[in-house]
Amino acid sequence: MPARPGSDYLARLNSRHPEIHVDGEVVTSRVAEHPAFAPVARAYARLADLSHDPAHREEVTFAGDAGEAEPIAHLVPRSADDLARRRRGMQVWAGESAGFLGRTGDYLSSALAAFAGSSAFFARAGDAYAERVAAYAERVRTDDLVLSHTLLPPQVNRAVPAVRQGDGALAARVVEERADGIVVRGARMLATSAPVADELLVLPSTVLRNAPEDAAYSFAFAIPTDAPGLRLHCRTPLHRGGPAFDEPLAARFDEMDAVAVFDDVFVPAERVFVLGRPDLCNALYTETGAGALMTHQVVTRTLVKTEFFLGLASSMAEAIGIQGFPHIQQQLAELITYVEIERAMLRAAEVDGEANEFGVFLPRWATLNAARNWYPTHVSPRLTEIIRTLGASGLMATPSAADFPADAHGDLEQYLQSATLGARERTALFRLAADAAVSGFAGRQSLYEYFFFGDPVRMASALVGSYDFTEARARVRGILDSSE
Repeated sequence: MPARPGSDYLARLNSRHPEIHVDGEVVTSRVAEHPAFAPVARAYARLADLSHDPAHREEVTFAGDAGEAEPIAHLVPRSADDLARRRRGMQVWAGESAGFLGRTGDYLSSALAAFAGSSAFFARAGDAYAERVAAYAERVRTDDLVLSHTLLPPQVNRAVPAVRQGDGALAARVVEERADGIVVRGARMLATSAPVADELLVLPSTVLRNAPEDAAYSFAFAIPTDAPGLRLHCRTPLHRGGPAFDEPLAARFDEMDAVAVFDDVFVPAERVFVLGRPDLCNALYTETGAGALMTHQVVTRTLVKTEFFLGLASSMAEAIGIQGFPHIQQQLAELITYVEIERAMLRAAEVDGEANEFGVFLPRWATLNAARNWYPTHVSPRLTEIIRTLGASGLMATPSAADFPADAHGDLEQYLQSATLGARERTALFRLAADAAVSGFAGRQSLYEYFFFGDPVRMASALVGSYDFTEARARVRGILDSSE
């Protein structure tokens, strides 16, 4: 089955009967038409339509086993050229939202591509597990399903392991193993875009200690988002209902976040990929290459997002005539530097990649690991800070679309014009800047990017722990030896 058009995705979403709680309402049908989910569902549908757009079809698809066009993120890379091909397709997808959509289908499809190419990893628990993950990856690819995932235990008491919170009764865990599957009870956070996804992947995240009590919390499985017993509890929507002029990002790209509650959810055996093996859970992302391919997608997306902020900053500077000021040029130069470093890191990771033991060609992990440590703490906060600095009070002098036709005195056109733009055009630009840098939508984006891969302190420790210092130390030894 070829990549499906957006209309098929929306129809499938509307045919599901999940249990979604949002703002005091329980949504159980026609999800794609609900105001809280319709905008992002339409955005995902537009991405699906790119596979049928002659202008982009070659970039965003590849020929599957049956010769039909399938989404490029499902391509199992066997060479650096394959990685570059995947990146080009993912850049097209990211460009549709300027990188503000963080859970588009190519993210978890990248994980499944790694799982499919490294299915022998799962066979360490038995051949049946390898067969299951391969079959599931093929189904997602051929049916062109949209996935969400959930990773973390509830944020109740971080001073103790998840298995000890609430006497072990809070985090999602296996409470029954049967010949035909497992029963799961508890909760996981944070399932971004789960309300508009076809399936929910429940994957390992926190490192397990490989103790007997960890076995019930050691699993990887997939369920439909309308599986009986699954409840999704959403945060308040960030789109306030205004038109795209007023909320240019929130009106289109508010990916809903949800806590997933498993109320004795039955998971059929064929959907269980890891069970009772903390050692496999801890090694899953590294040894299959899923972590590398997912990070490759993320760095591709964040490059697009950084390019957007560079374009936004330069447009603002030109609009109000500050592009010639040295301190403004310094900030624009900083943004240019971020763009070019991210671009270079992506290309270096691809060119210096290697095949893993299963033959999946992976981007160089040390380079991507540096990129995923650098962007959340150094780049992302500066993007919005620079926009706030350039816009200053101008970010608040932004009347709504409804104010312009109601301005009988012409005040707005006279006093809100800029050096190069009329009042309405200048307002549209600065409302976009406000939605990107100071709105509730912007705040959620900042939090999302900062913790995308987890606690930055732990990420830094993981980078140091996994980095090969041999060559760097050899340079020091060489100087010391030559001085004796």
